[in-house]
Amino acid sequence: MFLNYIKNFFTKRNVKNRLSNVMNQATSDGIKTVGIVFDATYFQDKEGLVSELLGNGISEKNIQILVYKDKFKKSEILDIPQFSLKDLNWNASFENQEVIDFTKNKFDLLISYYDLEKAPLLLVSQLSEAQFKVGFSSIDKRLNHFMINTNAVNYKVFVEELFRYLKILNKI
Repeated sequence: MFLNYIKNFFTKRNVKNRLSNVMNQATSDGIKTVGIVFDATYFQDKEGLVSELLGNGISEKNIQILVYKDKFKKSEILDIPQFSLKDLNWNASFENQEVIDFTKNKFDLLISYYDLEKAPLLLVSQLSEAQFKVGFSSIDKRLNHFMINTNAVNYKVFVEELFRYLKILNKI
């Protein structure tokens, strides 16, 4: 338990140091591919979130999801990529190949769907090579290009606000 606290502390410090060197590289291209990173510890309705995205014109084959959970049960089997704190080493890099592949994928839009700062989630969002990053306003402002002021339970409000502003920014 204490070692996990230390690992979280050093990973957060590493992410904060990397954020000081971030360059904005948002483009004006349209949104075709979407990556979603969300914390399944607190938010369970991933199907609802995906259906809202589908209802706004995003194709299901262009949506890729990565799930974080504090602890996975051994009997729990998910059909989508998942990771936890155990997949993070002491050098603030991931050992899970699914996470590495997700961060290397060049999405048009990355949705960081978590409203509590957890070191592995921050690191995935920071390492992602997405063109445009969206998240909650309760997370570090340097991590995302666009922040929405709501909480994770209100996914319908989040998606509604997201697409309203994407239309204003000519991303859709």
